[in-house]
Amino acid sequence: MKYKLKDFLRNKKYEYLIFILPALILIIIFYILPVALSVYISFTPLKNWNLDKYLGTIVGFRNYERFFHMLQYDPIIRNVFLTTIAFIGITLVINVLGGLLLALATYFVSQKFSSVFRTLWLLPRMAPIAVYSLVWYYFFHGSDIGTLNSFLMYLGLIKKPISWGYDIIPWGPWSIIIFVNGLVGVSFGMIIFTSAISNIPKELVIAARVDGASNWQISTKIFIPLMKWHILYVTTWQLLSLLTTYAHIFLLVQWGLVSKQYGTTWSLYIYQVAFTGRTDQGLAAAAGVILVIVGGILGYITLRILGFERMITKPRGDI
Repeated sequence: MKYKLKDFLRNKKYEYLIFILPALILIIIFYILPVALSVYISFTPLKNWNLDKYLGTIVGFRNYERFFHMLQYDPIIRNVFLTTIAFIGITLVINVLGGLLLALATYFVSQKFSSVFRTLWLLPRMAPIAVYSLVWYYFFHGSDIGTLNSFLMYLGLIKKPISWGYDIIPWGPWSIIIFVNGLVGVSFGMIIFTSAISNIPKELVIAARVDGASNWQISTKIFIPLMKWHILYVTTWQLLSLLTTYAHIFLLVQWGLVSKQYGTTWSLYIYQVAFTGRTDQGLAAAAGVILVIVGGILGYITLRILGFERMITKPRGDI
């Protein structure tokens, strides 16, 4: 047995397993098994975490039927989906374009200023979620203690405080959750795009400057075409991340800053059904499985639209 193991390890056909085995084990434990467990629970009537009573009972696709029935007739679920679409669509544009613009803008300024500017934009990502959310809780607070209300009242633009998360429905709560999460995502895109720009040969920029190219022309003709992989990565990552994120939104809804009706995304709805009130883990698991499927489909569509297959083809020898 000892020699067989040595022979196996020395076999070059299997040596790659030595490198991927640790990652493969982690993926199985922390990704594959939880997904498999969620799929199983979605076929059970599990409620209130009563494992002894419900975990061994199989009800087929009943939870999926309940979910689609609620999607069709329950206005709460329809609001959840509208909020999810608005949140992901607008925040994704802000994250990708905002990060790209920040990276390009800081390239054309002095090194000292760009370092300070980038550090300031990293503060939302470095701050703990609770602290970061608390800052915006007081900023958008619907009373006169809210920073935004106090500032607008001081300027005479409003006469009384506005409850931004309740008075302006649905764009009030949507704007708050998009703004709060957008700042975090912009910093992520800025890091990736800044790293990409720093690895582009400076000779290309120097040659463009000699030919009289402007900053806009350098950005659109040199930087962006050479950053296709990074744009693809940030877009796909942020799309899937936004689809499953709920931490900041949960705190803002829990603290009463935004309306629960228009501040609940799909992932937050799954959490609420599974862990708050009269919990229904079977229904939550079914909604979670559908969310995973939708995430996979959206990820695939994004890769196709951005030309992933074209970018991984072998280069032609005559170019």
